[in-house]
Amino acid sequence: MTLANKITLSRIFLMPVFLFFLLENIRYGTYIAAAVFILAAATDGLDGYVARKRKQVTTLGKLLDPLADKLLVMSALVSLVGQAKLPAWIAIVIIARELAVTGLRAVAAAEHRVIAASKFAKVKTVTQIVAIVGIIIENFPFSLIGFPFTTLALYVAVIFTILSGADYFANAKDLFEYRP
Repeated sequence: MTLANKITLSRIFLMPVFLFFLLENIRYGTYIAAAVFILAAATDGLDGYVARKRKQVTTLGKLLDPLADKLLVMSALVSLVGQAKLPAWIAIVIIARELAVTGLRAVAAAEHRVIAASKFAKVKTVTQIVAIVGIIIENFPFSLIGFPFTTLALYVAVIFTILSGADYFANAKDLFEYRP
């Protein structure tokens, strides 16, 4: 078990801690949940950096890393919908994109291809994290041009979610060609 894989696993193990503080009625629980979510999200960049720096990129890591990301974001989205802090349609768009790209990667893997994370996907991840943290703490204490920052962050996240999904499918269109 490499250090990078341990860092990735920590993201998965932080998820129930995050959910506990988010969903239980505990004084300052939402702020603790936001801090745990930020910590877990920060491990996403750290595990990849450590794996590349130590030249320890593993098959397990390639599987666990996107799984950990999806579990963390999806659990946050579903919980926020359950708390009526997030419109269900937004969660559905984001979750549908995640599942579609996961399916695309499975098709690519069957063809012995690896689809690396795109720049759009990295921006998508950052915008989703910012929006989720903003929703958790019920809004940042400022707005942009009279428009609440969290609302703006949420719509930016949805836009990058859709763009990154479209980008993946556009760049992998050859996977859908018929080959007898």
